[in-house]
Amino acid sequence: MLGACLAFSVMVASSKILGRYYDTAQQVFFRNVIGTAFVTVSLVRRPAHHRGGKPLLLVSRGVIGTLSLYLLFYAISTLGMARSITYQYTYPLFMAIFSYFLFKEMPSKREIAAILAGMTGVWLIFRPDIQIPLESHVIGLGNALLTTFAYLAIKQLSYYYDSRYIVLSFMLSGIILPLLSIVAGRYFSWQEMGFLLGHFRWPDQPLHWTLFLVLGLTALAGQVLMTNAFASGKVNQVAPIGYFSILFSTLLGLALGESAPSPGVIAGMVLIITGGILITAFPKR
Repeated sequence: MLGACLAFSVMVASSKILGRYYDTAQQVFFRNVIGTAFVTVSLVRRPAHHRGGKPLLLVSRGVIGTLSLYLLFYAISTLGMARSITYQYTYPLFMAIFSYFLFKEMPSKREIAAILAGMTGVWLIFRPDIQIPLESHVIGLGNALLTTFAYLAIKQLSYYYDSRYIVLSFMLSGIILPLLSIVAGRYFSWQEMGFLLGHFRWPDQPLHWTLFLVLGLTALAGQVLMTNAFASGKVNQVAPIGYFSILFSTLLGLALGESAPSPGVIAGMVLIITGGILITAFPKR
């Protein structure tokens, strides 16, 4: 799981650099092309055996996951790596909330305390950085919301499909939607949500090709390592280690020239991490 955290953080750092030169849609496209090739080869060598029967949910998971990636890459360029990843890791809090409304799972007192701590952390991250446009914070939290829905969909799909099919639905969507974004970007403009449109630019430097390769390989490595971690250990022991992504992303962000988080932002991060661990580290009773 530590390896997965490091891989995802390097992916985010690659996106941070590439975002200076390339649209979000193009980053999402390259991020998924490499993974799609590896997953396809795996399915050819070892065909999947599953029940199936939920194609709309499978497609929805892919689309939601791709849109969350759009929001993540855009948030990285506007909020910075530390804040973007911290916002993304509010998803356990949202999962606890939506599990009540969707599955009637009543949160425990501990989970309610965790949600309150996490939401206080979100407020603290908002407050010290009011000079950052509100829409950037909203997009950062929107990524967490879409991540929540994607994980809830995975929970349902795991009863019907091989995990590789679920991953492949995400990656294929992550190829098709960016291509549509790039085509749409030639004919339309959307001032408020322009990052959803794209303009393809052929990489013209070896460094950029290398970064796109790193973007795809680290995303794939992170998925494989995380899957193996959950398969070989207890969820409540493995999941909290995922919060090391915030530490790794903060350190890499500093190395790339981002300013250090203010005391208020650090306090918000600590509260969000605390809330997330309270939910993920202890089995639901």
